Amino acid sequence: MALGLWVAWGIRFQLGITVFQPSSGEPGLYLPLGAGLCGLWLLLFALSGLYDPEKLLGGTREYALIFQGMSTGLIVVAFVTFLLPEFVLARAWLLLGWALVGFLVGTGRFIARRAVYALRAQGWFLAPALIVGTGAEAAALEQQLGESRHSGLNVLGFVSAANVAEDDGPRDLFALGGLQQLDDLIARHDVEELVVASGSVRRPDLVEIYRRFGNRPGLHLRFSGGLFEIITTGLELRQIAFTPLLSVVPVRLTGLDHVLKWLLDKGIALAVVALGWPLLLALALWVRLDSPGPVGHRRRVLGLGGKPFDAFKFRSMRVDGDAILAGQPELRAELAREQKLKEDPRVTRAGRFLRRSSLDELPQVFNVLRGEMSIVGPRMISPEEHERYGQWDLNLLTVKPGITGLWQVSGRSDLSYDERVRLDMNYIRNWTIWHDLQILLQTLPAVLLRRGAY
Repeated sequence: MALGLWVAWGIRFQLGITVFQPSSGEPGLYLPLGAGLCGLWLLLFALSGLYDPEKLLGGTREYALIFQGMSTGLIVVAFVTFLLPEFVLARAWLLLGWALVGFLVGTGRFIARRAVYALRAQGWFLAPALIVGTGAEAAALEQQLGESRHSGLNVLGFVSAANVAEDDGPRDLFALGGLQQLDDLIARHDVEELVVASGSVRRPDLVEIYRRFGNRPGLHLRFSGGLFEIITTGLELRQIAFTPLLSVVPVRLTGLDHVLKWLLDKGIALAVVALGWPLLLALALWVRLDSPGPVGHRRRVLGLGGKPFDAFKFRSMRVDGDAILAGQPELRAELAREQKLKEDPRVTRAGRFLRRSSLDELPQVFNVLRGEMSIVGPRMISPEEHERYGQWDLNLLTVKPGITGLWQVSGRSDLSYDERVRLDMNYIRNWTIWHDLQILLQTLPAVLLRRGAY
């Protein structure tokens, strides 16, 4: 903060930029004023929870709190100068200081977060954790929380909920003990986080767990919503008529996250259309001359909230593709199983190049401009594929499908269908704007090397 205000003072009073009116900028005034402003911002940061361990390392939400605290401090200073007309203050210094301090504080926290992530990967700054429950919900929680780099948890194992007929999870889960041994397990392993898979525990046991561990010093007790199928969206606790009720946020991205995603999508899509229209025109002409049929193809897919729309692509197949497959049952079986064919006899010469280079999907930038898709997101799926996602289908439809995504840079069609589903879920659960930028940087090498493209 001090550095930002000092640089702002130098720009305003020392560089002699003609935009600013000549002024001495006496250090005797601005030094204590800067110190007071730093103190005010620190106080506002503390009140907004920016030093609360629960909110540290919060990504874009942390930046939103920084912006809120900085802007509130600015408003307080403006209000004081309004009440005290004799108090003359260079507004340019104040605005420059606000911008520079915000940038430096945000950058500092970004560097600190990356350093902590790297240290967590080496086993530092991890809180020992237990998960109560051994069913499918507990497995889903472990898969998410086991990503220690982001969660900060070292999941030691599971505690079996006694006398519960638990549903079969996706894999065998080893239980360290039962509810009767929970006190001993917490003491023996210095557990700091106790996560309860609510759907795997009887209601009387939930009450008993809260009674025993809800107010224990040094231990955080957390309950899942019991709704692991929609765990990618937010759950808000609201009071209606003094009754606490859980409300499900229907979409994954809200607030600042939504704004950043929108800016990234629209900015890239507009740039591609403005700069790449000659390429789009040339590819359209090639498709038209290479084989009879339309230039484009519309694929019916599901968008945000399950709303169907037509995804635009350059046509890469012959128009008599169905007739070609009619006499090849083994290819039809492979197509039903994997949704793609490695050696597809329906693909045209131009289509083969377009698919391997991923240029067949270039027209989807118009879907992005129409608000139906994102530049980065999960794979688009057809209504028929929807059923194959099983319990995860609600998660998939909480964000828009993407032109590229984690599946695109991780092997594309070389991945099994289950692996593609897992990557989609991983992307949705762990979305950040930085993750999108990383995927974009990895997309070009993946396309050029044609990994898994056919």
